[in-house]
Amino acid sequence: MSAAEPILVAKAAAEIHLLPQMANRHGLIAGATGTGKTITLQVLAESFSRLGVPVFLADVKGDLAGLSQAGSPTPKVQERINQLKLEGFTFGGCPVTFWDVFGEAGHPVRATISEMGPLLLSRLLMLNETQAGVLNLVFRIADAQGLLLLDLKDLRTMLQFVGENASRFTTEYGNVSTASIGAIQRNLLALEQQGAEKFFAEPALNFDDFMQTDTQGRGVINILSADKLMQSPKIYATFLLWLLSELFERLPEVGDMPKPRLIFFFDEAHLLFDDIPNALQEKIEQVVRLIRSKGVGIYFVSQNPRDIPDDILGQLGNRVQHALRAFTPRDQQAVKTAAETFRPNPKLNTAAVLTELAVGEALVSFLDEKGQPGIVERAFICPPRSQIGPIKSEQRQQLIQSSLVYGMYEKVVDRESAYERLKGAHGQSNPAPAQPAGTEEGGFLRSLFGGDSSPAPAASGRPRTGRQQDSLMETMTKSAVRTIGSTVGREIIRGIMGSIFGGARRRR
Repeated sequence: MSAAEPILVAKAAAEIHLLPQMANRHGLIAGATGTGKTITLQVLAESFSRLGVPVFLADVKGDLAGLSQAGSPTPKVQERINQLKLEGFTFGGCPVTFWDVFGEAGHPVRATISEMGPLLLSRLLMLNETQAGVLNLVFRIADAQGLLLLDLKDLRTMLQFVGENASRFTTEYGNVSTASIGAIQRNLLALEQQGAEKFFAEPALNFDDFMQTDTQGRGVINILSADKLMQSPKIYATFLLWLLSELFERLPEVGDMPKPRLIFFFDEAHLLFDDIPNALQEKIEQVVRLIRSKGVGIYFVSQNPRDIPDDILGQLGNRVQHALRAFTPRDQQAVKTAAETFRPNPKLNTAAVLTELAVGEALVSFLDEKGQPGIVERAFICPPRSQIGPIKSEQRQQLIQSSLVYGMYEKVVDRESAYERLKGAHGQSNPAPAQPAGTEEGGFLRSLFGGDSSPAPAASGRPRTGRQQDSLMETMTKSAVRTIGSTVGREIIRGIMGSIFGGARRRR
């Protein structure tokens, strides 16, 4: 497969390009508020889309929806076009799919409790070590009993069941603290009041829907509406981490490619690392290091490089650094530290320039064809070809209703799971024992899909020109395949954060 065209990102005395074959080596967009980070993100996102690379990004301020519309020659944009002498510059929008955890400004994004797993749920619920241990125990008991944890009422009922029968499980699983059960229940109630019941439900997100191209071969930009989600920063960070972990698990190894399979922008990246346990940070570092072999590039967007742990910062080879402020001695030290992370340019005093950069100007360093950091250059970022700023609500709704996935996620489906089993809604007052492999749902689903429930990757080198919409039953079946049908019967399958962070995982 031939190499893709380099992406023009900025221009100084010469043009500065990002090489697509190096784009999965990750990157950083940093700078103080109002220095141009969002525009840089927009330029990169639309450039990847034109190359046929799908993109995921969170719209934390509500101003990235303009990617869907053609831009216009406003005075500032036209001035930058003339300044950089961008010949043949044309405006144009990108294909987008809007998503929203709350289902208001985009297609609903959902996951099951089982897919989220106990580790991320513990962080989401802000549990202490003892409480997290009890939650992990509850998941193990649900596995052993063949009880599906899909939504919040499943987890609440399972917690109640374990608490009421603590003496039955003490010998096999260890002490079950009823005080911890109560604390988890209270935190679940608080989470539910923030709207979490809309997220923990089915049909769960099919990650193939993030990997689409349109009829012109352009990558679809998946925009998550996050302005409301950002009111709960820990939920926002945990949700994006879950998305990243699921992508890591589901995508196959591909090695070096002419261009990435997906670009993932992690805006407000500092939230990911606030008050994070050391063990979780180490595993995030591991995911960042390994996911590039699956063709995924991660670009962290933050105000200051010091917001990113050093071990992760060292893996971010493509960097765009906008201006930093230096009002305090601590700020001045941060500027010096940021300057030292670049490959020196003998013509620049990097530390001094960092505080002098104008809006839309940045220090830029991308990896060369050998994977080595380029010499840092002071340059102006190219203007976006798409609209700067938000779009009208009517335009958003029209795009949602014309989307390939419209109708697949809008209706919640509540199938039999732990709540129904434990409450006897289907004529059973107690959970039945786990079934042998090959019986009931597990055996049927494996026979139907040939024993492998992993989503098939798109054929490389051939753009996907639109996916036939699944019926609701097909969507539910795919969700069921991800959740049940293991080699030991109806053992609940969780995401990579349950396996990479918690021991060996039984494979389907």
